[in-house]
Amino acid sequence: MKLNIKYTGLTVLVLLLTMSACNEDWVDTKPNGQPTTAYFWNSDDDVIKALAGMYVPLRYESTWGRNLFWVQNASDDLIVGRSKADGENIKNFIPTGNEGYMSEGWRDLYWMMNKANQVIEGLDGSTNITESLKTRAYGEAYFIRAFSHFWLAYIWGHKDQGVPYDGVENEGYGERIPPQLASVTDNYAQIISDLQKASDMLPLFQSYGAGDQGRAHKAAAWGYMVKVYAYWAQYDRSKWALIPALADKIKNEGGRALVANKGTGDKNYRAVFTIDENWGTEYIWSVTSGPQGGSEFPGVILENKGWGIYNGWGYFQPTEELYEAYEEGDPRREATILKFGDKFTFFGVERQYFSTNSLSGFQIAKYMEPYSYGTDQDAGSNTKINQNGDYPTTSLNLPLMRYAEVLLFKAEALLQQGKASEAAGPLNEIRARVGLPAIATPTLDDLKHERRVELGCEWTDRLADLKRWGDFDKINAPLHGRIHTNKTDPNSPYEIQQVWPARNFNASKHMAWPIAPNEIARSNGAYKQTPGW
Repeated sequence: MKLNIKYTGLTVLVLLLTMSACNEDWVDTKPNGQPTTAYFWNSDDDVIKALAGMYVPLRYESTWGRNLFWVQNASDDLIVGRSKADGENIKNFIPTGNEGYMSEGWRDLYWMMNKANQVIEGLDGSTNITESLKTRAYGEAYFIRAFSHFWLAYIWGHKDQGVPYDGVENEGYGERIPPQLASVTDNYAQIISDLQKASDMLPLFQSYGAGDQGRAHKAAAWGYMVKVYAYWAQYDRSKWALIPALADKIKNEGGRALVANKGTGDKNYRAVFTIDENWGTEYIWSVTSGPQGGSEFPGVILENKGWGIYNGWGYFQPTEELYEAYEEGDPRREATILKFGDKFTFFGVERQYFSTNSLSGFQIAKYMEPYSYGTDQDAGSNTKINQNGDYPTTSLNLPLMRYAEVLLFKAEALLQQGKASEAAGPLNEIRARVGLPAIATPTLDDLKHERRVELGCEWTDRLADLKRWGDFDKINAPLHGRIHTNKTDPNSPYEIQQVWPARNFNASKHMAWPIAPNEIARSNGAYKQTPGW
C-alpha cells in the first residue's frame, strides 16, 4: 500500500524530534532544574529546531494522547471503559499520586516548561537571528511555558498551596529546586503574565503559511487567558470582568468564528470535528496530528479491538446521564455519542453501532471521521490513519480549545456579573448554529447545560467545571448505562442500569490532585503534599 501523505514543515520537524524522544536518555525527567544548552543559538535554523522541541510533549501518551484525560474522566460524563486499576482509582478519588497516568503527566509537563525556559534563555544570548523570528520565538516560548504551567496548576494546584514554578528570568534559576508557590492563584498570575507577553509577540494565526500551522499564535494566547481568568474567578470574582473584552478580541482581531454554513445544524456541528476543519475558523489550539504522529486519543476511545478491523482501545465511555442531558432534537447528541443502532461509516462501509466491550453501551463519536475513509472495511486502504494500531493517530487534530468555548466563557462571565441580557448573545449564537431556539434571559443553569452539551467528551474538563461551580452532588451521583440483551445486535433491547456506584468526592480534599510522593521525596521535603492528602 502506498500512502500519499502531506506534512507541513513544523509537523515534519516535530515528528523527527518525537522519534528522537523514544530514547529515554534524551528525555529529561526532572521537573525543572539546571537547563542545558541544546543549541548554539547563532542562526535562524538553530532557533527553529529549538522551538520544535517545545511542542514534542503534545504528542505523548502521558499528556494529550491519553493520560491527562484520566483526571477529566472523574466527572459524571464518562466511566472507565476497561478494567484499569490506576484509571479506576482516579475515577473514584482514591489515587496515591504515584499512578503512572498522573506522575508521567506531571513529569512531561515540567519537561515542556523547562524546554520553554531553555528557549527563552537561549534567545537572550542569541546572535545572527532575524528580529522577526526572535520576537515570534519569544512569543512561542512564553506561550508554551504558560500552557504547560496552566495544566499543572489547575490539576495539582490548591488555593492554599500552588505547584512548583521557576522562570529563567528569576534570580537563582537553575541553582535551586523550583519553589512551590503559596497558592494556585500565584501560579495563575504568572501564567497570565506569560500569556500577555506571548500575545504581544505572536502573530495572528491567519499570517501563518501551511508550514507554520500548529505554532502558538495571538488568539491561542488570548483564549488561554480567558480560561485562566475563569478558573481564577472561583477564588477572585473580579476576574470575570476581564473575560468579555478578551473574547471580543479573539473574534474581531483573531478572526475566530463558529464553523457554520455547512448545511443543517447537524452538519454544522459535525463539521467542527473533521480533517477539513483542522485549521478552520473555530480552531484556537489543538494537538497537530497525522497518520505518523500526533494524539492517539481517537484510537483510545474507539471500540476495543475495533470490531476486528482496527485496534481501538475502548477507554472513556459516555454515561446515560450525559446522553439524557441533551434537549430533544439537539443534533449535538448524535455527533457526540454513538448508541446501539446508530449508523456510521467505518472504512468505507456504513454499519450500525454495537459493542461487546462498552460497559455503558455508548462510545464517543466526535473523533470518528478519520475512520470513515477507505474501502470494504479494510484499514490498510485508509491513508488518514496510522497503520500502527499501537499508536493510533489520525489526520484529525485533537481540539484542546475552540471558539465555542470562548463564547461560553464570555456568556458565563456576563452572567456572573448579573448581565443576563448581554449573556444571551454569545449563548444563543451557539444554540442557533444547531437550530435550537434562543433563550431570552439565560440563567447560570442554562450556561452550565450549554457548556456540557456543546463540549461533551472534549478536553475542556467537565470535572473542573463541576468543582469550580461547587456542583459536588453531580460528581458523587451514581452513573448509568444501557445494558443490552445481545451485545452483538445493534437493535437488541436494553435496560438502564447502574454502571458506576456513587462516589465520595470531598471538597476539603479532592479539589486538587495529590502530588506523587516520589516527587516530594526527590525534593528532600521542600515540596508539601496537596492539602487534604
